[in-house]
Amino acid sequence: MKYISHKGGTLAFSETDKPVLKSHEVLVKVSAIGVNRADCMQRQGKYPAPAGDSPILGLECAGTVVELGFDVDKSWLNKRIFSLCAGGAYSEYVAIDAKQLMVLPDDLTMVEGAAISEVYLTAFGALFELGKLQQGQTALIHAGASGVGGAAIQMAKSAGATVVITAGSDEKCEHAKALGADHAINYKTTDFVEYMQANELLANAIVDPVSGSYLNKNAAIAAMDCQIIMLAFLDGRFAEVDFAALLRKRISFHASTLRNRSIEFKRQLRDDLVARFYNDIATKKYDFNVYKTLPWSDANEAHAILERNENAGKVVLLVE
Repeated sequence: MKYISHKGGTLAFSETDKPVLKSHEVLVKVSAIGVNRADCMQRQGKYPAPAGDSPILGLECAGTVVELGFDVDKSWLNKRIFSLCAGGAYSEYVAIDAKQLMVLPDDLTMVEGAAISEVYLTAFGALFELGKLQQGQTALIHAGASGVGGAAIQMAKSAGATVVITAGSDEKCEHAKALGADHAINYKTTDFVEYMQANELLANAIVDPVSGSYLNKNAAIAAMDCQIIMLAFLDGRFAEVDFAALLRKRISFHASTLRNRSIEFKRQLRDDLVARFYNDIATKKYDFNVYKTLPWSDANEAHAILERNENAGKVVLLVE
């Protein structure tokens, strides 16, 4: 089968054998691939695949089930699906744990399906499982125009929360508002702490891929018992922390990744998301926030778009 290799940091087509299925897996013929920053980091040699996962890039896809492992329910055969992947999505075929599959509704395209799994599961886990966000509370979402940001905005609004986001341009702020954000702050022109204090806003849950200098700023506008969920450290690995501020407000700080979680954790997260938000997904209540669709032969350009921080929303590769 054809797949996209990343030797030397450049993406190029190569050939390999189809995956050999384990008893709990299905073989999916890939139609569309969601592109994530984790893919860029893996290409650069900074984020190797966990032991046992496919070394091929790609953490989410949409496609059609064409083969079943021995223990898999036969009803999955020929189903259109979207799913998280344990690597391997940048290929014609990928093996996926059957208990992480989600049925792709007829009204959703393969491109839309490929734009959902990674960002919605990440945002759901951050906001609701770790962040404990409730109706009537306030969520602060940094990088609000990103794929995760767009998913977080829309699920938080569905839950009845007030949503504040930060983004790096007026255009991205307008994009976030179109997705439902109540307040959108251009961090290059406005200090988000000053803005939130002026508008008497305190955050109950904060989703933060920036970290670094943002930790103390987050604490300044945190409500009592606020949950801060760190997804990445775009502002740098190290920062001085005012622990008195964290103690004073009983702030909880979570460092969260999804890729290296156990298969049991991912199955449960999938089940929890489906139970609460699948109907909203299936009925297209959400904008699936696709910034650009490219043929998979343009995978290098897809990565460049993310690395330039150009995109407002998801970049998706279409398998030809």
